[in-house]
Amino acid sequence: MKVGILQADAVLPQFQAQFGNYPDMFQTLLSGAATGPIEFAVYDVEHLQYPKTLDECDGYVITGSKKSVYDDEPWIHRLRQFVLDLHQAKIRLVGICFGHQIVATALGGDTQPAAVGWGVGIHRSELVASKEFMQPPLDSIAAIVSHKDQVTRLPEGAELLAGSEFCPNAMYQVQDHILTFQGHPEFCKSYSKALMDMRQDILGSEKYQAGVSSLTQPMHAETLAQWIVRFLDSDR
Repeated sequence: MKVGILQADAVLPQFQAQFGNYPDMFQTLLSGAATGPIEFAVYDVEHLQYPKTLDECDGYVITGSKKSVYDDEPWIHRLRQFVLDLHQAKIRLVGICFGHQIVATALGGDTQPAAVGWGVGIHRSELVASKEFMQPPLDSIAAIVSHKDQVTRLPEGAELLAGSEFCPNAMYQVQDHILTFQGHPEFCKSYSKALMDMRQDILGSEKYQAGVSSLTQPMHAETLAQWIVRFLDSDR
């Protein structure tokens, strides 16, 4: 299986030596979950790099980004169109955080700044539906989050898979070929802590302390990675 990583941002230079870049995180995550051969291609969509043909990869993953999907930037408009192209071709696509949000907006949903403010640290979402690719099964998913925007309206035809009081639309599926998560299964706890330290003034003391404290909790990164690989590899 060949997975295309649509890179929508870069890890800040001061963090790259310790944590790598976003494609590195996804390659480590998904390689560890794969039961068969898996290869990767990286496309820096922030700088308008794309595959020559849609079927250059078996499926694609859109990374997170510090940008908002409603920012009026050419590369964001181009990525939104690429999501539509993949959807029309029914090519497998997984969206993470910014990716989760741009899929929603590309397909007619909506993303807005969250009234509850930033989500940081480990958050738990309850599963409201079960799918074949969700093996091993869970009743809820715990994952690192780092976002100030949320999907406020799912696109038509999307099925909600998980949500919480804090983030009602935390995971959804569109038909059989698109899957998205608000959380970051590719993030490690130390990278989450580094981001919170950097944004401490923005977050405020209460949210910062709660986010840091949450990192003592277990999370389901490995299981979510298995779900993603199984989803991308379905029907091949």
